[in-house]
Amino acid sequence: MKKHVVVQSYDEAWKNDFIVIRDELNTVLNDIVLRIEHVGSTSVEGLSAKPVIDIDVVIEDRTCLPGVISALQKIGYTHEGDLGIPGREAFKYEGKDHLRKHHLYVCAQDSEELRRHIEFRDYLRSNPDAVAEYSRIKEEGAMLYPWDIDKYIAHKSPFIEMIYKRIGLR
Repeated sequence: MKKHVVVQSYDEAWKNDFIVIRDELNTVLNDIVLRIEHVGSTSVEGLSAKPVIDIDVVIEDRTCLPGVISALQKIGYTHEGDLGIPGREAFKYEGKDHLRKHHLYVCAQDSEELRRHIEFRDYLRSNPDAVAEYSRIKEEGAMLYPWDIDKYIAHKSPFIEMIYKRIGLR
């Protein structure tokens, strides 16, 4: 089944949606993780996005991962491995209809993937012109490829790569 690519204008509710998810995660993670970061497009004020909250749980190092996996299992998350992206462990869930749809990742604090997420987010947060251009590109991609997530991603990739170069990543 193909997934419909939906990009929406920025929604102020996304901030609170993150807080609600973070608070639920903290019921089992509070003492074993360094912090929980709202990353991805929904974390940038004014940026159009797919209405899915991206979350990075930050751990000291990989030795903490087994404890985090065990804790997250208690509240309905299942570890999926790195899904081909080293330094980022993915988790899926079912039965969380009370929460906004979200992607949950666990990264060590020295992970290159975490650094990319944070630096990209922070660059956009401080560059309104980049937010406007990225919004335009994402909205255009969703219109051009409403049923093809791979082509949508390919459409926005040159912009992402340009920003990575600008901030010294990759």
